[in-house]
Amino acid sequence: MCRPDHFEVCYSINPWMNPAEPVDRALALSQWETLRSTFEKYGHHVDLVPGEPGLPDMVFAANSGLVVGDRALSARFTHPERAAEGPAYHQWFTQRERFELACAQEINEGEGDFLLVGEHILAATGFRSSLAAHREVARFFDLPVVSLELVDPRFYHLDTAMMVLDDANIAYFPPAFSAASRAMLAELYPDAIVATDADAVVLGLNGVCDGHNVFLSDKATDLIATLRANGYNPVGLDLSELLKAGGGVKCCTLEIHDDPRSEPSAAA
Repeated sequence: MCRPDHFEVCYSINPWMNPAEPVDRALALSQWETLRSTFEKYGHHVDLVPGEPGLPDMVFAANSGLVVGDRALSARFTHPERAAEGPAYHQWFTQRERFELACAQEINEGEGDFLLVGEHILAATGFRSSLAAHREVARFFDLPVVSLELVDPRFYHLDTAMMVLDDANIAYFPPAFSAASRAMLAELYPDAIVATDADAVVLGLNGVCDGHNVFLSDKATDLIATLRANGYNPVGLDLSELLKAGGGVKCCTLEIHDDPRSEPSAAA
């Protein structure tokens, strides 16, 4: 995670961003701190990446890359306004010797568009990451990649229209995807939780699930009720200030994934 010390909306690269709308950075910091402390309260460790002046969207750490096992691929951003974030996060990764590290050569916005589900990766194109990046990710991580197409500019990243719940299931908003992608997702995940329009437009799917606890927008009331009915523990959070830049819980969180092909170590 990266503190929003430099957060502001001073340009517009998605439909959520309006530079004319004031941003309360102190409130954004407070909401972000609540998110971080909530993760820690539920037993998760949080590494902090220092933000850099002039990079107001660096708070959205999910876009910085993809990490699976001992491999990390840092991002290459579509828009010049965010281009320097890739090298900034890459530098942080280089200080962690645990990773075999590479810079993406294709346009790749990290976990914004690449979500690990079990032993494969769901990947999006349409607004940001390229199809060539899907092939690059498949080669680098040696994992199958399922390509999906986003069609609604409000849901410009995969993680705005889909949330991974566990190794076998997801929650998603079908209208964000092309007809072919909707058909593919319905076949792959017949038991998926389908979000309502009301949930989607508050970025309720931009959440993080540890397999039981689901950290998501407290405004996604239908989704919260459905998750609870399906045995999950939804934890609602207010990130309304960061939503002004089109981000939520997941956008603020880069997950460090174990290699799904590795057998769990025996308990001591």
